[in-house]
Amino acid sequence: MEMHQVRYFLSVARTLNFTKAADECHVAQPSLSRAIKKLEEELGGDLFRRERTLTHLTELGRLMMPVLTQCYDSALSAKALASSYKKGTTLPLRLALSHTIDLGLLPLTDLVKTFPGLELIFFRGTADEVAEDLKAGSSELAVAGSFSEPWDRFDCWPLFSEGFSLVVNKLHPLAMRNIIEFKQLSGERLLPQSYSEASSQLSEILRAQGIAESTGDRIVSDHDLLSLLDGNVGIAILPDSTPISDRLSRIMVDGLALERTTYVYAVSGRERTPASSVLIKLLRAWDWSRITLGLSGASSGTKRG
Repeated sequence: MEMHQVRYFLSVARTLNFTKAADECHVAQPSLSRAIKKLEEELGGDLFRRERTLTHLTELGRLMMPVLTQCYDSALSAKALASSYKKGTTLPLRLALSHTIDLGLLPLTDLVKTFPGLELIFFRGTADEVAEDLKAGSSELAVAGSFSEPWDRFDCWPLFSEGFSLVVNKLHPLAMRNIIEFKQLSGERLLPQSYSEASSQLSEILRAQGIAESTGDRIVSDHDLLSLLDGNVGIAILPDSTPISDRLSRIMVDGLALERTTYVYAVSGRERTPASSVLIKLLRAWDWSRITLGLSGASSGTKRG
C-alpha cells in the first residue's frame, strides 16, 4: 500500500466521482483508477460500487475510510515533523536524571534560547536506573553520580564534586550550631535519602559512628524529603547542591568525609541530536563554583563570562 493510493481513495470517497477526484489529485483518471484497483487487490475486495452516473462506497470501503484517513493523516504529520526537525524548529531532547539532581542546576534556559522548538522529555530514577535507561537508548544523555556498574561504551565528563551537610529546620535545636559532632545526631529522626548514589556509603559512615538512620521511613524523592524537613519532621544529610528553602539551615558535620561527583553521560557511537551536543558543551563550560564553594542554596549556576 502506497500513500498516493490512499490519497486517491480518500479523494474519490469524498467526491464520489472518479473524474473530479482525478482533477483534485492532479492525475489522469486512468492512473487514478489503476491505483485504486491495485489498492482493492491488496485489501481483498471492492472499495467502490461504480455506476454510470453515481459511485458509492462498498461496505469494505466504509470500513476502510476511518482507518485509511488516520493512516494518511499520520503520514502527513510524520512528514511535517521530519521537516520541522531538519529546519530545527522542533527538536526532542530525552534526558535522564538521578533523583538527586535539581533541574535548576542545568543551563536549560540557554539551551531553549538556542533551540526555541526544543521538546524536553525527562526520565527520573536512581543512578543505576538512569544507567539502564541510557543503555537502552530511551534517553540521549544522563546527568547523575557514579554508576555502580561500568560499561565501556559510556562517555562521561565530570561536572562538579561536592560534599554533604546536615539539613535541619530552623526551629530545630541543632539549627543554633554552625558545626556539630556525630554524637549529636544520636536519638534524632534522621531521614534517609535512600535513592541517592551515596546512600550506601553514608549508611556505612553513620553505622561506624553508632548512628542509625530512620529505618521505617520510605521516601522516594527530594520533593517529599524536603517537605518533611520544612515541616520539622526529622533531619537529613544531603548533598550541598540540594536547593533548600528559607525555613531550613545547613550545618557542617565534623569528620563527615563524604563526597560525590556528578557527571554528564552519553553512549559512544550513537548519533546525537544538535540539542544534546550543545547541552554537553554548556554543561562542561558551566561555572559550578557556587556548589564547590558551598554556596549552592541558589538554584542555578552562573555562566562564565
